[in-house]
Amino acid sequence: MVLYNSLKRVFDFISSLSALVFLSPVLLIVAILIKLDSKGPIFFRQKRIGKDGRIFKIYKFRTMVQNAERIGDKITKRNDPRITKIGKILRRYEIDEIPTLLNVLKGEMSIVGPRPEVPKFLQYYSGKYRKILSVRPGMTDLGTLKFRDEAKYLKDGNAEETYIKRILPKKLNLYLEYVNNMGFIYDLKIIFKTFSLIFRQRKI
Repeated sequence: MVLYNSLKRVFDFISSLSALVFLSPVLLIVAILIKLDSKGPIFFRQKRIGKDGRIFKIYKFRTMVQNAERIGDKITKRNDPRITKIGKILRRYEIDEIPTLLNVLKGEMSIVGPRPEVPKFLQYYSGKYRKILSVRPGMTDLGTLKFRDEAKYLKDGNAEETYIKRILPKKLNLYLEYVNNMGFIYDLKIIFKTFSLIFRQRKI
């Protein structure tokens, strides 16, 4: 496990740095489009639960109006009116997630690992689920693959209540499944499946 963790960190560092350099022209164009589309910062930063329960701020491209969290739920519904025009495109093609590579580069996240939830959900990481916090959270995992279009489950009623009762329990079990089976080959399989889903989604 020590060797795996070391190789995983090296892989994360090289992959995130290479991707950020390679995608830098895209990042610049997206940044300009965001500023032209609506008022507010280019990046969206939000507190998330990290390894051992430590809190960090995740980076994403801003896809919603400025101060969106103050005028609505922390959970985003399908067709949420707070989503900007360019934000809809960024979300559809997962482009808003690219800045999260900065978190990977800093060692706060990994390419593969349980998706980091917001601090208010820390209470649900009790009992056997505490084990999830023993690893770095990731950009993609089994939960990401299962709930690729999560917003479709949250289109009606209280989105946060629906998320807590219907989605989060299933995600926690998938997070735990990953932690219990994690390995380098397993990580590569998840990365491959993630890119396959993104590619199929772009063809739609």
